[in-house]
Amino acid sequence: MSNLIRHTLEKSDHVLVITHVDPDGDAIGSLTAVGQAVKQLGLRVTLACDDRVPSRFRYLAMSSDVQRSADPRIAYDLLFAVDCGDEQRMGDVYADLPNPRPFIINIDHHITNTRFGDINVVKPEATSTVEVLYGLFLEWGIEITPEIATSLLTGLVTDTIGFRTVGVTANTLRTAADLVDAGADIGFVSLNALNMRAFSTMKLWSIGMDKMHLDDGFIWTAITNQEQEEVGYHSSSSVGLTSLLSDVEEAVMSAVLMEGQDGMVKVSLRCRPPYNVSEVAVKLGGGGHALASGCTLPGPLAEAEATIVQSCKEAIKEQSQEIAAVNVETAAD
Repeated sequence: MSNLIRHTLEKSDHVLVITHVDPDGDAIGSLTAVGQAVKQLGLRVTLACDDRVPSRFRYLAMSSDVQRSADPRIAYDLLFAVDCGDEQRMGDVYADLPNPRPFIINIDHHITNTRFGDINVVKPEATSTVEVLYGLFLEWGIEITPEIATSLLTGLVTDTIGFRTVGVTANTLRTAADLVDAGADIGFVSLNALNMRAFSTMKLWSIGMDKMHLDDGFIWTAITNQEQEEVGYHSSSSVGLTSLLSDVEEAVMSAVLMEGQDGMVKVSLRCRPPYNVSEVAVKLGGGGHALASGCTLPGPLAEAEATIVQSCKEAIKEQSQEIAAVNVETAAD
């Protein structure tokens, strides 16, 4: 597979790299890492994402080159989709491309990935897309410069929340060590990618925490578009609030609902093992990981909230019964 991708790259001239809407650290880390690798191979490259690069990731090389649409004057002959579970996650950047669309190489780690590419490198066992990319780069003979290492380490640190999530393996830690050896500063990356928060984000968290509810192992909060505007918050992401709620001892599953200007509601879901929120997300048209998933629902916000509360409570009840049955079976053995 790696040789096939390298051969495809060698036949290409101008590559388009797209990551998902509302990008996180793994998305921007993957986007900029692939951009640098493609340039290293002597090819022209365009980086694109529907949404702007979050300010805390602007230290990454090529982050200032990320466009919010593809160039209509360019006939791209290859498209890399990185960290995208399905075609819809590529947003308008992909939807607006003229037909015939370029050959697609889909590189991802989400268990719910739909394998939409002409070539699919999807490894759910990896903690992040950058972990998949690091292995590919080595096989392609890419020099892991300090700048590429920093992009890759950013994705690794953010998607594992500082190597604290379930699924972190010895390979994950070896990859991080290799990237540090290549020149990435783990302290700098952790500070900027994990710890730094805009004042408007903290105000948003304050609103969300003031409105949170806890019932039957499920904790959630819903934030209106007006409330976001009042504190100057301009993103559809809760930037870690869902993970914060998931740390509540009495809860096994958490959700944050964010109402958009268009009335649509973005839902971020988290849980603790052995529970699984990807099952909830997929049923509602979304996707993601077992422990971190999301979906988008039509408004009004109150109706979306009712749907999420019902769906998550039902999932907790069903999964609790399954977990109890497994525990009884294990004890009997």
